[in-house]
Amino acid sequence: MPKFTAYRIYEENKKTMPRFVEMSVDELDKGEVVIKVAYSSINFKDALAATGAGKVIRRFPCVGGIDMSGTVHESSDARFKPGDQVIATSYDLGVSHDGGYAEYARVPAAWVVPMPRGMSLFDAMALGTAGYTAGLGIMLMEHNGLAPANGPVIVTGATGGVGSIAIDLLASMGYAVTALTGKEAETDYLKSLGAKEVMLRQSLDLAKIRPLDTGRWAGAVDNLGGDVLSWIASTMLENSAIASIGLAASMTFNTTVAPFILRGVALLGVNSATTPYAMRTKVWERLAADMKPRHLKDMTRTVAFKDLAGAFEPYIKGQARGRVVVAIGA
Repeated sequence: MPKFTAYRIYEENKKTMPRFVEMSVDELDKGEVVIKVAYSSINFKDALAATGAGKVIRRFPCVGGIDMSGTVHESSDARFKPGDQVIATSYDLGVSHDGGYAEYARVPAAWVVPMPRGMSLFDAMALGTAGYTAGLGIMLMEHNGLAPANGPVIVTGATGGVGSIAIDLLASMGYAVTALTGKEAETDYLKSLGAKEVMLRQSLDLAKIRPLDTGRWAGAVDNLGGDVLSWIASTMLENSAIASIGLAASMTFNTTVAPFILRGVALLGVNSATTPYAMRTKVWERLAADMKPRHLKDMTRTVAFKDLAGAFEPYIKGQARGRVVVAIGA
């Protein structure tokens, strides 16, 4: 087959140097499934990889893009046949295995999920790794007893991709959602996604976090880590659950065992990179069914593949809102 365009990340003179190149399938990393990519997306991890702001690339050169949706071009695995619509996210994609920022990708079959009924190629990447991660976190909290009748759920980093989708999913499932943000100007946006209340991060006194404060939350989706996560832990209700998803503020977590022992709070680490296959397919199926977001298109914008290089800066500056889909072969 002819050569195709890929956005490949190089290291030159100890600097990260991404650029568009022409490649052939034979030059891609090994895998049983060749996918004609329709869409990818931009996640915080993609921005870190492409700009070098975070040392997430484990092998140079590497085609960027930690997720993709597309159509099977060829497959040596019996589970997939040419023409099947599929999703591939996480694992080593875009960091040590050539990823979704290319017109074609070659992926291990164990990383490929069939497109759920009722989901389009575009919607799959409007959700992308961020939506998958939000859905996984909510399912883990449900497994630990979370239900709408238990009380409100707080979502931190609320304007980001994971936060925006988490608000939409939770609100559509009947939860009373509080959005925590440092961006007062985004209040109307967050309420449009279904947030019942918007709290400003500036209103918190994070210098004086008590081991146990007044219980407020039945659940929490935390994208920040650091002192915000410490405060959340101290304000959880009895037998509640926290989905720890990100570290946008800090990877440090200073607290006591009091919330976990005296209130039975469950702290759930959400590892979207290597989720077992059965759970991965279940999350995607639910995102197309009972967990289907109501405002996905409202929080999503599209950039052309040729304009990808200029789309990472807002993520590094903390200015990104919602989701960005990259139209590659659609």
